[in-house]
Amino acid sequence: MDKILITGYSGFVGSHLLGALDSLENVNLLGRSAPAKCNKHLKANIDAQSDYSSVLDRVDVVVHIAARVHVMSDTAANPLEEFRAVNTEGTLNLAKQAVASGVKRFIFVSSIKVNGESTTGKEAFSSVDKPNPEDPYGVSKAEAEAQLIALGKETGLEIVIIRPPLVYGEGVKANFASLMNLVSKGLPLPFRALVSNKRSLVSVYNLVDLIQVCISHPKAANQVFLVSDDEDISTAAMVALMAKVQDKPNLSVPIPALCFKIAGKLLSKEDVIDRLTGSLQVDITHTKNTLGWRPPYSIEHGFQMACKQKARK
Repeated sequence: MDKILITGYSGFVGSHLLGALDSLENVNLLGRSAPAKCNKHLKANIDAQSDYSSVLDRVDVVVHIAARVHVMSDTAANPLEEFRAVNTEGTLNLAKQAVASGVKRFIFVSSIKVNGESTTGKEAFSSVDKPNPEDPYGVSKAEAEAQLIALGKETGLEIVIIRPPLVYGEGVKANFASLMNLVSKGLPLPFRALVSNKRSLVSVYNLVDLIQVCISHPKAANQVFLVSDDEDISTAAMVALMAKVQDKPNLSVPIPALCFKIAGKLLSKEDVIDRLTGSLQVDITHTKNTLGWRPPYSIEHGFQMACKQKARK
């Protein structure tokens, strides 16, 4: 059995990964908060200076999930440098030390933002697209990917890159949780006419399953994988499904997409409106064909699990 180091284990994706593992006897953890029961733990930041050698000793595979995450309203004076310090420089520092410790494989959970922000009027994003990040978070992830690939070619470290779109499930926060909460209140939301856009999502259960496959699958080495539930959904259908899993009426009203776009221009919120009315689709054909993998859970399952967290509050 491979010995694994997991970073970001206390976050949304990391905590679900830990919960899915059969045993933590061969798992080391790297993170700032109190660890779950594991083989070894190091309390440290992801940065360009920290020494991670104590938890890299005899490790076969690193699963690097920790990151400075994308936020809607970043107050940092220089957001790009803040993202680079963790997501690019910190990642490369960890990877170089992994090489020195004899690690065989480095799995990097990146972001679909490396591909871009929208596929409205375009083909779905694919794993062979030229990176086209549009914000500091995406840039920092793209730079990390490029440096990891170069390090792998130089040293023989197997690099596995996974780019998820929006990840949801029990414990999800931000816009997904906010929208589900609005639907639960039975409010008449203006989304019923938004039926022509398509968005790829991935439940945390499908993402965790893919990560587990990539830990040991021989064909995962030196590959870039896009991931989704393989069930793209419109905004109107998303709201309807949120209502269904919460046993609430779908009270959405049909406001034309053009009205949203006009409002977006007037309020200088075109990016927000595009997330509502536009498309972001990913093509996971390469992932499925290379690994023989299919998402084991339906999109409805993921929505039901996201609904469970609200019921417990």
